[in-house]
Amino acid sequence: MAAGLVLETTPATSAKKSAPTPRARGGMTKKRGIDWLLLALVIVGALAVLAPFYLVLVNSFKSPVDYANSGPLALPQSLDFSGIVAFWERVNFPEKVWNSLFISGIVAVLAVLISMLNAFAIGIGRVRGRAWIVLLFLLANLLPQEVLLYPLYYMFKTVHLYDNVWSVIIVFTVIQAAFGTYLLSSVYGTFPKEILEAASIDGATRWQILWRVVFPISRPTLSVLLIFFFIWTWNEFLIPLTFLASNANQTVPVAISVLQGDRLMDVTTTSASALLGIIPTLIFFLIFQRTLTRGITAGAVK
Repeated sequence: MAAGLVLETTPATSAKKSAPTPRARGGMTKKRGIDWLLLALVIVGALAVLAPFYLVLVNSFKSPVDYANSGPLALPQSLDFSGIVAFWERVNFPEKVWNSLFISGIVAVLAVLISMLNAFAIGIGRVRGRAWIVLLFLLANLLPQEVLLYPLYYMFKTVHLYDNVWSVIIVFTVIQAAFGTYLLSSVYGTFPKEILEAASIDGATRWQILWRVVFPISRPTLSVLLIFFFIWTWNEFLIPLTFLASNANQTVPVAISVLQGDRLMDVTTTSASALLGIIPTLIFFLIFQRTLTRGITAGAVK
């Protein structure tokens, strides 16, 4: 009897202990006050980020008279493309886009390649003084660009590379490769030794280990670096402004700056130039968005 009583009451007791917590619709727990506060802060932050894009988009399609009458926040009364046409013809925009694409693309590819080779030697090759070498690359990333201007100007003048796109390519390749080497060295330093030893036992050379083992596994990280290097180089302003003096060699950010005068600035044309400068990088980001997402989340799940 006692045993039977215990058997009959046990399920009821366990049911009381495992009672599920109340959930909202869709299986989600009810939001607390802090959750609503964080959501409100995220919305405010998103609006703050989107506000400049709204101003650029709205004012790009206004005439100077419409801008003077309605101000920067109002929608255009009618679409006016005079600012876009004026900037397009004034700076020869297709030429500037090609210069930026050529410089950014070459820098991104070369910087990723050099970073991978350096990181393979430092992180996997285990060269002597590895920690000091990585620290040196870190310090190279901390140097401001203003410090490099005069030595680089003198050097490029000496070797006749001033006002040549290859001078900017060389500078940014070194700068981006320093950051890529610092990042990949720590990644390759944790590379599984079992895989490398297995490849060595199978007779693979160092070059084969790099391209057939290390490169395929680290491809997502390299893809992220490639995208970042391209966008960072595209947005650079000071070094291209200093070393690309002629109009035919200038990049998009430098071309946008020529519209700003000392005492007068055409707001509608400047907004149109900013809009045209954003569009290529936006298209590039949308094309490689999936690659960027996969590369960032590649190490999250094993």
